[in-house]
Amino acid sequence: MAAAGDRAHVGVAPDALDRRVEIETPEQVAFSYSVAGVGSRAAALLIDYAICFLPGLLLYAALVASFSSLRRVVQSTPYLVALLLLAQFAVFWGYHVLFEGLRDGQTPGKRRLGLRVVQDGGYGVTLASSAVRNVMRVIDMQPALFHLVAIVSSALSKRGKRLGDIVAGTMVVQERLVEGRMEIIAAVSPSAAPTEALLSDGEFAMLEQWVVRRQALDPERRRILADTLHQRFASRMATERGGSPMAALIRLHQLERAARAAGSSVRGASGAARERHRLIAQGQPGWSAFAQLLSRAQRSGLRGFSETELVDFVSRYRGMAADLARLQTASDGRESASGFALGRLVASGHNILYRRRPPSLKAAAEFVALGIPREIRRSAVPVLLAASLLFGPMVIAYVSVVREPQVALELLPAGMVDRAETAADRARNDAGYIDIGETMRPIAASALIANNVQVAFAAFAFGVTAGVGTVLVLVINGVSIGSALGLYASKGMLSVILSFVAPHGILELSAIAIAGGAGLLLASAVLIPGDESRGEALVRRGQRAIRLIAGTVVLLIAAGIVEGMYSPSAWPLEAKLFVSALTAVALGVWLTRGRASMARQPSAKGITV
Repeated sequence: MAAAGDRAHVGVAPDALDRRVEIETPEQVAFSYSVAGVGSRAAALLIDYAICFLPGLLLYAALVASFSSLRRVVQSTPYLVALLLLAQFAVFWGYHVLFEGLRDGQTPGKRRLGLRVVQDGGYGVTLASSAVRNVMRVIDMQPALFHLVAIVSSALSKRGKRLGDIVAGTMVVQERLVEGRMEIIAAVSPSAAPTEALLSDGEFAMLEQWVVRRQALDPERRRILADTLHQRFASRMATERGGSPMAALIRLHQLERAARAAGSSVRGASGAARERHRLIAQGQPGWSAFAQLLSRAQRSGLRGFSETELVDFVSRYRGMAADLARLQTASDGRESASGFALGRLVASGHNILYRRRPPSLKAAAEFVALGIPREIRRSAVPVLLAASLLFGPMVIAYVSVVREPQVALELLPAGMVDRAETAADRARNDAGYIDIGETMRPIAASALIANNVQVAFAAFAFGVTAGVGTVLVLVINGVSIGSALGLYASKGMLSVILSFVAPHGILELSAIAIAGGAGLLLASAVLIPGDESRGEALVRRGQRAIRLIAGTVVLLIAAGIVEGMYSPSAWPLEAKLFVSALTAVALGVWLTRGRASMARQPSAKGITV
C-alpha cells in the first residue's frame, strides 16, 4: 500500500523517463511495473536504517547514563551487553530479510515510499530470494555504508537492479495506489452528459493529467498550469466562466469524461477510441470497489476476509484483468491514464493473490535439521574445493613458518606475534593462549559470532566476482591460521594455541569451507552457466548457495559460543580435545541427516531458503 503522499499519482500515464517492466499474468494479461528509482530506494533505506539503529543507540545511551560510563556497563552487565551486540548485528542483517520475506516484499521504509520487492515474474518475493539479495549487501554497500556499488549497478541496469537483485532474481518496483477510491472517476450523471465531446484525445489526456496530478504540484506551479490550460480551452468553457480557472477545468474534465463514457463522438476519434471510452465508463465503478478491497488486503492480508469477500475479491480481480486486456486492445498500444491506473490495480492484485505463504516454525526446524545437510552433501564438490583452498595454504604457511619463524612477521598482525613471544610465560602462569576474563567472555562470544558470520557472508557474496574474491577470503584465512600455528610450533608451544583452538576449531573451519563452497557455487554460474543464461544460472545457484550460508550461520553461532565461553578457559588440553571430538561427532550426525530422502528437495510449501 502506498503512502498517502502518493495518491495524487494514481492514473497518471508514466513519464517518458520511467523505466518499466512488462509482466504477463497467469490469466495471460500483460501489465507493467514502474521500476523504483535510486532516490526513492535510498530514502526508504535511510528510514529502515533509522529503525534498525535508533532503538539500540537509545538503549546503549540509557545504560551508559545509568552506570556513568561504558566501562562500568561492560563490567556490570556483560550478558546484557553481549545480547545487545548480538541483537544489533541480527537486526542489521535480518531486518530486511524478514520484512521482505514475511511482509510481501516491503520493509517499513519501502512501505512508506510505496515500493515493493517482487520476483522477476511479478510474483511475491520468497524468504530465500530476500536472503540472497540482502546478504549481497556485503558488496552492494561498499565503500563503507555509502552503497556506491548498488547505486552504480542500479543506474546501469535496465530494471534498476543492484547486484543483490541480479543474483536473487528480484526487482524493486513502485506501487502507487489510492486508498479506497479512484480520484479520476467523473462525478457527472449520464443525463447531464453533453451530446458531443469538446476535446481531442490529446487535449483530453493533457487535461486529465493535470486534474490527477494537481495535488502533487506546488501551489504556484499548479496555478500557472491552470491559467495556461484555462486560456487554451476558454472557447469550450463558455458556461463555466465566472468561476476560478481550477474549478472550471475540473468541471470541463468531468463533462468531457461523461460525454466520452456515454459514447459521444470525439473529434478525430475512431471506433476503437469510442470503445475505449465505453470500457472505462462501465468499468470504473467496479475498479473503485476493487481498490477498496485491495487497500484492505494490503494492510492485513486476505486472512481477514470472509469466504464471500474472498470469492468477490478473486472474481473482481479476474474481471479487471479481462477489462485490462480489452482496454489494451482498444487503445492500440497508446498510453492512457485509465489504462495505467487499471494496470497498477491488476499488478497489486496479482501480488496479493500469488504471494507465498510464510514458512511455519515446523518447516523452519525441518529445514535446519534436514534441508541444510542435504544441500551441503549435494554441493560436496564446491565445498571440498573451498576446503582445499583453505587447508592447502594453511599447511603451506604452517610448514614455512616452522622452518623460517621470521616469515611470521610478514604474515601475522603484530599483536599475535607478541602473544607468541610471551607464550612460555603465559603457559607457566596457566594464562592460556589469550586472557579473556569471565566477565568479558559473553561479549567476546557475541563479537566473534558477528565477525565470523560477516566473513562467511563475504565468502559467499564475492562469488559474483567469478570467485576471485571468494578464493582470496579462503586463502587469506588459511594463511593466517597456518602461520599462527606454525609460529607457536616453532617455539615449542603448539599445545598452548591448540588448547584455545581445539574446542571450536572443527565447527569454525567447517563453516568457512561451506561458506567458501557457497561462493564457488555462485562463481560457477558466472564462469560455467551451462545451458542457462548467466542471469538464470546466478538465480538458481544463488538459491542453493543461500542454503549453505544458512548452515554456515548455524555452525558459526555454535562455534562462537564455544570460542567465547570455553576456549579461553584453563581446562587441560585433553579436556578441550574431548570437546572438539564431541563437536566433530555432532557435526557428522547432522551432515548425514535425511540421507534416505536425499533426492527430495525441501517442499515449496515449507521454507524455501
